[in-house]
Amino acid sequence: MTFLTDLTQAFRENASADNAGPMEAYMKHHFQFYGIKAPLRKQITKQIWSLHKTEVKNNAREIGLTLLQQQQREFHYAAMEILEKELRGKFVKTDIELIEKTLTTDSWWDTVDFLAKYLLGNYLTQFPEETDTVISRFSDSDNMWLNRSAILFQLGYKSKTDAALLFALCEKHSGSGEFFIQKAIGWALREYAKTDPKAVIKFVSETTLKPLSNREALKNL
Repeated sequence: MTFLTDLTQAFRENASADNAGPMEAYMKHHFQFYGIKAPLRKQITKQIWSLHKTEVKNNAREIGLTLLQQQQREFHYAAMEILEKELRGKFVKTDIELIEKTLTTDSWWDTVDFLAKYLLGNYLTQFPEETDTVISRFSDSDNMWLNRSAILFQLGYKSKTDAALLFALCEKHSGSGEFFIQKAIGWALREYAKTDPKAVIKFVSETTLKPLSNREALKNL
């Protein structure tokens, strides 16, 4: 796989131990980093990607999964960027298996939030008939990151948001003690408030939410 070989070489050549330490600390030492900051990482990925455009286009799913298996977090970011661009509008129904794999591999907010919106959200825009089945399964899962993804997948839907579904998911998980679930509820509601603030205010006033969720939901209202 020449793309992966060239990307690996480029990442290694641009590694910075001075940057890696703080980046790893910011991510609570869950992941290893080469220490390549986002602007340079994206530039490197774009350059190598353009050199292997056909390979990446024809093997996006395989390349994405291979990148996710690498240790350094920069590879994981490259994976989600490639999958988002190459699969946009071109999903097949079985891609939900791939999406679930990305959401549950080395999960943390820095990848899950992007994947929930741009992979899961776009997939369900293309296949809306799958929404009930997929979101019910993710919401019922013991995996907290799948729960968070179910709450967040409509970010960016704006007027196309299924408000009833959003509110039902927020209420379902309203008692969660997980910081990332409480934060997701607040974030999802705050975003929808840009479209229908009255509906969000009404929901919050009638629903017992954790203080964090409540504060985040009403932050801009």
